[in-house]
Amino acid sequence: MKLAARLLAVTLILCPALAAAEGSGKATAAGKGIPPKAEVLSLVRKVNSYQLANPYVDAWEAANPVDAQIKRPWTRATWYTGVMAMWKATKDPAFLDQAIRYGHDLAWGVGEEQLGGNRLFPIEIWTEIYFAKNDRSMIEPAIRWLDTPDPLTPAGQKRWYLDSRDPAEGPPVPYIDSTYGGPALAMLAKATGDKKYLDILTAFLDDVMGVLQDPETGLFYRDPRFIGRQTKNGKKILWSRGNGWVYAALPRVLDYLPKDHPSREHYLAVYRRMSAELVRRQGADGLWRANLDDPDEFPDPETSGSGFFCFGLAWGVNHRVLNRREYLPAVAKAWHGLSQSVSPEGKVLWGQLVDDRPHTTARESSHEYVTGTFLLAGSEVYKLARGKP
Repeated sequence: MKLAARLLAVTLILCPALAAAEGSGKATAAGKGIPPKAEVLSLVRKVNSYQLANPYVDAWEAANPVDAQIKRPWTRATWYTGVMAMWKATKDPAFLDQAIRYGHDLAWGVGEEQLGGNRLFPIEIWTEIYFAKNDRSMIEPAIRWLDTPDPLTPAGQKRWYLDSRDPAEGPPVPYIDSTYGGPALAMLAKATGDKKYLDILTAFLDDVMGVLQDPETGLFYRDPRFIGRQTKNGKKILWSRGNGWVYAALPRVLDYLPKDHPSREHYLAVYRRMSAELVRRQGADGLWRANLDDPDEFPDPETSGSGFFCFGLAWGVNHRVLNRREYLPAVAKAWHGLSQSVSPEGKVLWGQLVDDRPHTTARESSHEYVTGTFLLAGSEVYKLARGKP
């Protein structure tokens, strides 16, 4: 009853947006199918334009305006992985031009964040732009960084991707968010022809996923602190966005991993198992809750994880590694839920702010990475959609 009451409240909050969509003749009932390409693209452009006009600034970023995207580039870089995904799906030059401007803003660098895994995030963008423009200067800084001996690089330390931000909590630990940087290594292997990046990739992913995967569900803990812990309802703590990072990373790795690579079937198996478990946990409104194993803990919808899940499920249908009849309805429901979570101005609502575990999410909460997961979802839903753009 508790969850049902909260879902009713969320529906009432969102119903003005739904009514507006119905009034325009553009509403798509949950589970009834994917909307036309033009509608998907229009909504994605609206969301992206809103974020461009309203860059996220928290208290720390306001106090450090020059350093914000150097010290913590992962938030904006996640947004721009979605921008590049939309360019690849649509070939709309506006998306590519936007990403190139971001590359110039960061001088094609990796930033100065003190987490080696997170420094990979911008490299995904630079390498995909390199594939479009064939300008090696766009990936040279990343190559130099990876080759430089340093505690945060594979040239300097075996487990260079660990989270060591708070020594008071104990020794450095693997954290599942870092896996979203993995595609950068697969991309660099293709860009350079150097297979050493694939060796770095598999050592990195196999370690992090091996430590953090829950054997009963195939889903992932955010880091070792949550293994064996339970909510007050006696359920596991399986963070939605934490699982979203790895669930979105796997398709992006598989896009660039050679067809005959020995790890390919393993990563596909992890991805397929996650897919089945995620669909079982999808809410009636198409969205997922902050704790995948205990939706009653924080019963409001959460869009950053939901965006990742919509992307991954749609990718599987598009690439014929998931059964279309079984999984397409889940994609349609997810996209419907995400679409109804966009404000009239283009802000993606209900996105959990920067965190490392499930927490409550306010309707107005959002961030640039929330926009990124929405764009990622849009890129694959666009490919499924009918009609012309």
